[in-house]
Amino acid sequence: MRSATRVRTAQRGQAGAEKEVRAGYGPWQAASVNREEMSQIAHADHPVKAPLDDVSVRRLLERAVPRADARVLDLGCGSAEWLLRALDNHPHLHAEGVDLSEEALALADRAAGRLGVRERLVLHHRSAEDFTSAKPFDLVLSVGATHAFGGLLPTLAAAREHLAPGGRVLIGEGFWDREPSPEAVEMLGDFADLATTVDRVVAAGWTPIGGHVSTRRELDDYEWACWGSLASWGLDRPADPDGAQALETAGIRRSEWLRVYRDTWGFVSLVLRRTAD
Repeated sequence: MRSATRVRTAQRGQAGAEKEVRAGYGPWQAASVNREEMSQIAHADHPVKAPLDDVSVRRLLERAVPRADARVLDLGCGSAEWLLRALDNHPHLHAEGVDLSEEALALADRAAGRLGVRERLVLHHRSAEDFTSAKPFDLVLSVGATHAFGGLLPTLAAAREHLAPGGRVLIGEGFWDREPSPEAVEMLGDFADLATTVDRVVAAGWTPIGGHVSTRRELDDYEWACWGSLASWGLDRPADPDGAQALETAGIRRSEWLRVYRDTWGFVSLVLRRTAD
């Protein structure tokens, strides 16, 4: 990666490694393609790793970015889709992204070059838990990455450490839309319902100033895109063991979604401010 990309690295540590989010990618076991590469394949047609369409992403960013020259941080940025869109829409905005995946950061850097926003983006190759900055941020994002901090409220506590007075947080989290089966809880985690999720956020000292609950279409489109992209990649490689593994994994994940959690799991994105700085 060229030095102009301003990618800052740190040593990886097992303690800071992110846990997998089941709704989007799973335990890849292909012979030579690693889990990160498989995740990139699965998200080829849905680069935002959350059940949100482009219109919802745009509207959430419009609500979350407080001003045109804001400083924005994404904790667990992956390929930095959120930051790239914010940078592209705000020519005076500056952004920083933090992630453990060197592959995802390389994708983010190449995309930033294509968009002409590279000089306003700094990428940190390190654990989001270990990231520090001398300057606070006007907006901190963590959408679908709360597992990196051990859950929703610990993620908000971490975001607060980086937030300027009056700043905003954009966070995305799963919830149970109806009573889940024990299998669904074991597969996805011990989420609360939507009302309880928001109540917990408010009790922790935050006030929602915007939000979006992913629609059935967004939830379905996300799953179809992920497992369809992975299956298509496998079908294109009929003689390759990796292709067979990808096709099998896509089938297993699609079946789990349809049979175990499609009718119970939801996703909410919240734009928050501190109730009292």
